[in-house]
Amino acid sequence: MATQPLAAQEMADEADDAIGTVPGAASGTARDTFLPADFARFAPRSALDMAQQVPGFSIRSGDGARGLGQADTNVIVNGRRISGKSNGPVEALQRIPVEDVVRLELVDGASLDIGGLSGQVLNVVTLSSGRIAGQFRLAPQFRSKGTPGQFLDGSVAIAGGGAKTDWTLALENDSNRRGDQGIEQVFDGSGALIAIRDEKANFNSDRIGLSGSFTRIADNANVLNLTGQVQGFIYRETELSRQGAPGFAVDRQRTFRNREDEFNFEFGADYQFAFGPGQLKLIGYHRYEDSPFVSLVLTEFTDDSAPQGSVFSRDADQGEAILRSEYNVAAAGGNLVAAVEGVRNFLDITSALEVRDADGVLRPAALPGASSRVDEDRADAGLTYSRALLPSLQLQLSAGGEYSRLSQSGLLGQTRSFWRPKGFVALDWKAGSALNLAGRVERVVGQLDFFDFIASVDLNQERTDVTNADLVPPQSWNYEVEASLRLGALGNVNLRGFYEDITDIVDQIPIAGGGQAPGNLPAAQRFGITGDVTLLSDPIGWRGTRIDVSFGLRDSDVIDPLLGIGRQLSGTDIIDLRANLRHDFPGTAWAMGGNADWEDNSPSVRLDEVSLSTQTFGFASVFVENKDVAGMTMRASAGNLLDRRNQFERTIFTDRKAGQVAFFEQRSRDFGMIFTLEVEGSF
Repeated sequence: MATQPLAAQEMADEADDAIGTVPGAASGTARDTFLPADFARFAPRSALDMAQQVPGFSIRSGDGARGLGQADTNVIVNGRRISGKSNGPVEALQRIPVEDVVRLELVDGASLDIGGLSGQVLNVVTLSSGRIAGQFRLAPQFRSKGTPGQFLDGSVAIAGGGAKTDWTLALENDSNRRGDQGIEQVFDGSGALIAIRDEKANFNSDRIGLSGSFTRIADNANVLNLTGQVQGFIYRETELSRQGAPGFAVDRQRTFRNREDEFNFEFGADYQFAFGPGQLKLIGYHRYEDSPFVSLVLTEFTDDSAPQGSVFSRDADQGEAILRSEYNVAAAGGNLVAAVEGVRNFLDITSALEVRDADGVLRPAALPGASSRVDEDRADAGLTYSRALLPSLQLQLSAGGEYSRLSQSGLLGQTRSFWRPKGFVALDWKAGSALNLAGRVERVVGQLDFFDFIASVDLNQERTDVTNADLVPPQSWNYEVEASLRLGALGNVNLRGFYEDITDIVDQIPIAGGGQAPGNLPAAQRFGITGDVTLLSDPIGWRGTRIDVSFGLRDSDVIDPLLGIGRQLSGTDIIDLRANLRHDFPGTAWAMGGNADWEDNSPSVRLDEVSLSTQTFGFASVFVENKDVAGMTMRASAGNLLDRRNQFERTIFTDRKAGQVAFFEQRSRDFGMIFTLEVEGSF
């Protein structure tokens, strides 16, 4: 790490005077401190650019935990958790200009008075520069095969403030233009080839959003935080399939179209103030989404036969409202946080299915349970206690529970209530000058996907899920161990092992009365190891090279509800491996490098189908970058150097239990080379 210059030291002192040290962090709990000078070679434009270069660290954006509850990300700003969900740590850091960053600290999560944090946590310390600063990014992208150009992917952000206030505002479009093309073959149950399909698909989307934040620290040290985001999401999917029997001309064309025009917003506010001997924080949060969706499949024949197909339309309104209070007070040689939370979630869906008759005319078709409303009211309370057992050993304990009431409308609906205990114990141990160990045992109540309650169809894959009003939230015992090893100037290593013992896991099950849908299975296990490794070349005399390796190895086990034997959880990640190489040429503005990744996942299992969506081995790309083109950073990259292809196969059974196959599909699609030009700048 770079030696702290005098100007940076003065800024750091001012920041500490303005915001104090990390709340609740005991002396000696900071593992590493990084200054802006440590990231200068990367020409960062935002706090996110700096956080992504912290050795041996990867941002966790959260896992969709229930309510606000315990913190489920590993990033905080000025010692405070980021209040938001979709507007989370990546979005928050992206809006903070590099001029406002004082330092980045890796701290022990259990040493913080923030329930839920353990292991390695990044604290981003900021102080407003007192002026309005901005940054922008534009990343046009082109593919060599069958996909329109992506011209409008980018963002612009500004930030400002003063001695007591900070504000940020960002406009962003997350744009995607993807597609692939290739041959699909269909075999009958005996393995004979019965159909060939020449297919081409496009997936185009734009997620346009305006987000911002405001923080004010009053003279009496009261803190007000406001965050918000408004988004529109436009999605268009098209698949054209020219089909025929082997050795014969194409005799039909199948067209599939998917369209969604979503609007959503979320707002959060929290206010912290002195109350009695401690600090009280009041938090409010509201999220709403409206997602009208239309799916269409149409098969037209060359012999002028009547067309076949269906149309499925759905309008989904969903929302979440949360009120939470946290009281933080010194107690029993440590710190105690008492929290109470109330939540209301809802999903209201209106759906319709139309199927073409023998004359090719669309007629309404019955789909029981496809129009319904699901509501959940929940109350949650808990106590979290933190203290240093030794100067090198931090403890955090939490205990609590929740009451929830789930209700679904309609003839198949019902109302049910649940009491669930939850809590955790976490330890962070500074085992040596360069080694930190963290352990955690937690009782978790999972969050249901309300869409699983309601009947739906997938026209493209010809799947139907009936309604299931009997779903209950899964629960699990989670065990986690993390080791962080600092290699000094050589880099950092972070390893995390986990094991989850789950009850009421959600998977595909048979439904009483006929059909299938997501439902609860009695038990499952999920386990694995993930890691982040950063190696730097400077200490060995070769300046400017950095290697980052991230990996995840996972497995799982559940008893298949139809076969009664063990298998992996349906459609989950098994292997994720990514390696990045970057070389910054000393004394110049030039850099170059590349990355490679490989991933694999388990099959998706239904009662009458087993499918696997995967890719051929390896994706690789290279880039060249100049960090001072009229004050801007320009990066040109070329991807898919190994000609990776998208692959999909599935087996449809007449009787999966007996192993009787109806037909088998297999396809391989090419998506060509990917060329991207990124332009970043500040103003």
